Amino acid sequence: MLSKSNSERMSASGLTTSLNPRTSSSVTPLMPVPAVTPLVRPPMSSLIHPTAVIHPDAQLHPSVQVGPYVVIGGQVRIGAETVIGPHVVIEGDTEIGEHNRISAGATIGLEPQDLKYDGHTNTVRIGHHNLIREYVTIHQATKAGEVTQIGDHNMLMAYTHVGHNCVLADHIIISNAVALAGHVHIESQARISGVLGVHQFVHIGRLAMVGGMTRIDRDIPPYMMVEGNPSRVRMINIIGLQRAGLGELDVKILKKAYRLLYRSELTFNQALEQVELLSDLEHLQHLCRFLKQSQTKGRRGLTPGRTKHGEA
Repeated sequence: MLSKSNSERMSASGLTTSLNPRTSSSVTPLMPVPAVTPLVRPPMSSLIHPTAVIHPDAQLHPSVQVGPYVVIGGQVRIGAETVIGPHVVIEGDTEIGEHNRISAGATIGLEPQDLKYDGHTNTVRIGHHNLIREYVTIHQATKAGEVTQIGDHNMLMAYTHVGHNCVLADHIIISNAVALAGHVHIESQARISGVLGVHQFVHIGRLAMVGGMTRIDRDIPPYMMVEGNPSRVRMINIIGLQRAGLGELDVKILKKAYRLLYRSELTFNQALEQVELLSDLEHLQHLCRFLKQSQTKGRRGLTPGRTKHGEA
């Protein structure tokens, strides 16, 4: 049997009665193919989601990425390569540096939780290369001319609260659900474990380590490990010092200082005098300066050690 021609097969399918106008007077033309609109990729500078609400006076570097439903106020400045996740709110006189990552739901620069606040727009300063995770809150300072400040290379995990007038230095890690009350100062490379509160005006020293769920109501000396409720200085933060690259001599001298301050029968002032004589190394002298300043007016005093000899 002879095979059907292409025209006959197409006629049988209902697409047309014939493809040859010479053999049929009732030609049904094929449906025209609609024109395809080419996919146009938006320019690389178009990094702001259309649902974001950004005040026309806000200053954003062209490389800043802004996610859905973000709200940015008119006095906000944001540096290059910073990424802002969805539902973030940034208000107040807020300056954010370069290469920061701000995750979903964080709020920065909102009014402080302070009854002395008079309604004026005050300041937040955030440096470079910080990681601010989900639902972190960073409040503006209470009074004009004051500042809430965060340095560089810090990591604030989810639900961290940074109260008004706090000052955080560099390379700090704060774990989940930590609440810093107003005027807290944290020196560089400190490590704050999760689910704890820090009393207002407390200072936490460089390379200090705070255990989880600890009650922090007094200053924590540099290089020490603190834990408990009530909190106590437990030991020197040896692992932290080694990871930070402190030399063997520095660690040895700081160990001696710890034993004098927290394990001897000396009073605090007697122990401090002995510690100052151990060495002129900068880390030891920094510890001595911190201990002295903690005893001045307006400071909270020092977290004691495990025995009465560690108390100021």
